Amino acid sequence: MKMLKDFIKDRFLIFMIRNRFGPDVQINQRKLFHYYKDCTCNSKVPALKDTGFKVFSQFEEDGKLLFIFSVLGMDNKTFVEIGSDDGLNSNCANLVFNFGWHGLFIDGNEKGIKRGEKFYSRYPTPFNYPPKFTCAKVKRENINQLLEEKGITGEIALLSIDIDGNDYWVWDALTVANPKVVIIETHNEFGYENIVVPYNPDYYYPGKHPIYHGASPIAMVNLARKKGYRLVGANELGFNFIFIKNGLADSLIPEVPVESVLQHPSVIEGFKKFEEIKDWEYLKG
Repeated sequence: MKMLKDFIKDRFLIFMIRNRFGPDVQINQRKLFHYYKDCTCNSKVPALKDTGFKVFSQFEEDGKLLFIFSVLGMDNKTFVEIGSDDGLNSNCANLVFNFGWHGLFIDGNEKGIKRGEKFYSRYPTPFNYPPKFTCAKVKRENINQLLEEKGITGEIALLSIDIDGNDYWVWDALTVANPKVVIIETHNEFGYENIVVPYNPDYYYPGKHPIYHGASPIAMVNLARKKGYRLVGANELGFNFIFIKNGLADSLIPEVPVESVLQHPSVIEGFKKFEEIKDWEYLKG
């Protein structure tokens, strides 16, 4: 019975994913890639906020990342995605399948990791070099070791962090890899406070309160600036912040103020949730 259920699940997953990496998807995205390259040569690129679309990502991050790397170039195609689950509904899968990227998916869900390894082994990328997977609970204490063990050091193109908790602390601790672009979950329910929930290596969502975790937008921007990055945008719902290393396409993809990415009605409504926990313990970001 278990084998039958696994077979049905695999078939369903293949059915749902198949149309995301067909030749037509690759062709259209490569047309868009070259259009953005032409725009870059003419110094007339669109605004990042107008480039989003979804193929594999949870929201419209795929389109925004394609735009960014069309402008920056894809000479380096290495990624690390922390909190990837199976590596399919992710911020990096579109770059893997449609542009031949390679890298590392990390998640603490063993079933998700096994599912991803199985899928990528059966449906290799068009460039026939599947990504690596690591099953681990990522902490400040082990992030550098986990990357070194998989040979991920030095400059990489993209770092994605979405672990519903210690995102801020993991990025802060990362030293062995130097990403050009970082996309990281930020807790916009904290509004314009400059706060971070204290580090807890044993944290599991939802903890003692479903919104008592992570870092505020202001705190995350402060961390980014300390590490040499600028905020260039976010997903429409304003919680996946996108940062680019300073010195890379500064004039073409300029820094934006925090306020500009926190305008969606759901974000404004979410600010009210902070009232429930405003007197809890926080650190300054």
